[in-house]
Amino acid sequence: MNNRLCVIGEALIDFIPERKGQRLKDVVSFKRVAGGAPANVAGAVTKLGISSKMLTKLGADPFGDYIEEVLKDAGIDTANIKRDDRGETALAFVSLAEDGNRDFKFYRRNSADLLYAPEEIPADVLDDCGMIHFCSVDLVDSPMKESHRKLVSMALEQDVLISFDPNLRPSLWGDDAAMKKAVLEFLPFADIIKISDEELEFITGETEMEKGLEHLSGGRACCVVYTKGADGAEVYTRAKGSKGNTWTKAEASGFRIEVRDTTGAGDSFIGAFLFCLLRDGVKDPGALSVETLAGYLEFANAYAAYTTTKEGALAAMADAAQMEEWLVICKNM
Repeated sequence: MNNRLCVIGEALIDFIPERKGQRLKDVVSFKRVAGGAPANVAGAVTKLGISSKMLTKLGADPFGDYIEEVLKDAGIDTANIKRDDRGETALAFVSLAEDGNRDFKFYRRNSADLLYAPEEIPADVLDDCGMIHFCSVDLVDSPMKESHRKLVSMALEQDVLISFDPNLRPSLWGDDAAMKKAVLEFLPFADIIKISDEELEFITGETEMEKGLEHLSGGRACCVVYTKGADGAEVYTRAKGSKGNTWTKAEASGFRIEVRDTTGAGDSFIGAFLFCLLRDGVKDPGALSVETLAGYLEFANAYAAYTTTKEGALAAMADAAQMEEWLVICKNM
């Protein structure tokens, strides 16, 4: 069955503080954890039981060694991860507030992932895949952006679902207009779009999701997932290939828990949602019932909630057995 997930984009190391509640300038000691949104999504899908592969480039340095080792240990297929001594492995330093929210400082001006070129993508990379997934961090003008274009084109040719989580990081761009232009360039090609309540207005110009959908209806989108943090999530679907603004809505409440670290929460959410689609062999999310979609959202909310109870991103995500136990706990909340 061709149901593997293929992700493309950045993998990096998050350095998180040993102690929460400090401004970044005041943090004395950090702990390293492998991360990067596409890598996190691949990790969530893989830990839950669906094989995934990653396309990226790491520096020929110890940080790259560490990331590749962590991804392999998580079960992610790293055969298509290249190493390059012309660039360095990206780093991010994270400051955690008492409520678990974060401030970032990225070090990736000479990041090796941006050197990943289209000709390095194998012609058969999607032969066993049912979906590709990517974010916006690596859509700056670079060989990696061209690699995204190529992989999207390959997915369109092979009828592989395309998932896009803009996952906006303005501090990495330094130019909001350029970031928005890149996001809007790729949105029309996505079958599945994940957007957060914090990103809605920037991307669509609207503050209400129902109005925002009007700006997402001109492309291929058949499934728009709207996350609202602790307030839960909504998903809007329409038949694949259809046009217009006639959407079906499903929703699920969030879980009120004590948050330790929100790093990777959004990635774990969309990873769990994509896992449900891949597990069930879904080719057209618009054909799913409201009840099924609500179940997917509830599962994804629970998975993201679990991730926030631990530190880090990939390392904090549950495997299938841990998730089964966690779902029993969630039912009693």
